[in-house]
Amino acid sequence: MIDVSVIIVSWNTRELLGRCLKSLFEQTHGVSFEVFVVENASSDDSAEMVRSEFTQVNLIANDANLGFARANNQAIAEAKGECVLLLNPDTELIDDGISNLVAVARKHPEAGIVGGKILNPDRSIQASVRRFPTLCSQVLITLKFHHAFPDIPCLRRYFANDVNPESEQSADQVMGAFFLISRQALNIVGTLDERFFIWFEEVDYCKRVVNAGLKVLYTPVAQVVHHGGESFAQVFALKKQKMFNASLAKYMRKHFGRRAWLAIQILRPVSLLLAWFSGFVHG
Repeated sequence: MIDVSVIIVSWNTRELLGRCLKSLFEQTHGVSFEVFVVENASSDDSAEMVRSEFTQVNLIANDANLGFARANNQAIAEAKGECVLLLNPDTELIDDGISNLVAVARKHPEAGIVGGKILNPDRSIQASVRRFPTLCSQVLITLKFHHAFPDIPCLRRYFANDVNPESEQSADQVMGAFFLISRQALNIVGTLDERFFIWFEEVDYCKRVVNAGLKVLYTPVAQVVHHGGESFAQVFALKKQKMFNASLAKYMRKHFGRRAWLAIQILRPVSLLLAWFSGFVHG
């Protein structure tokens, strides 16, 4: 069996995708791996770049943007790895990050998910560990209170600013940009929930893994540089807010029930107005 199957879902990130793939092949040693790129109908010739420059990659070229969860599941269905790594196209591998992540996963068979340290382009630490959402935290985020009042207790707990990024530890959720799933977790929990088009699919998967009795683990020994949100930087703020709201509502209905879902639905118009205003102010 191959040690790890790496899956990259791409949408209009041609240059970053090329850098990601180049770093992957240059910086991965000591493990056997296969690479899938699932191309979600980009308009920047990303698929042609992969075909011509990275012939060793398994390319799945979709005719439409199927979203993050469904696109990953397409490759998971074909993956032969002992574990599966979901990797963002706007990341760059450094210091043998994949091999280190696989080594930690093997050391901790109780972990269904392992996430590594995420770095900004300047090598500062990017927050990548959070606790599970609560209705309180998500209502306040929907109303943008986290920008002005970050010390509200439920927000402080959600953003997990007390977590030491230099310490290996169990977590509620880790960022989906560098997200290793064990074969055991796939066998027990299944694949990503395709009802989430974008956002909350990895949060939901972490929740399902923990509910199944497995652990989510964060480790600082495996690192990746993350340029952060490049695909959706191309989407207008109002449209992004609509997509975020839709995924949040699905998550709340699934894990908290109809009342929590209704609370988020009621706040949708306010959140869209705030997003429109933010987009207008920032041009």
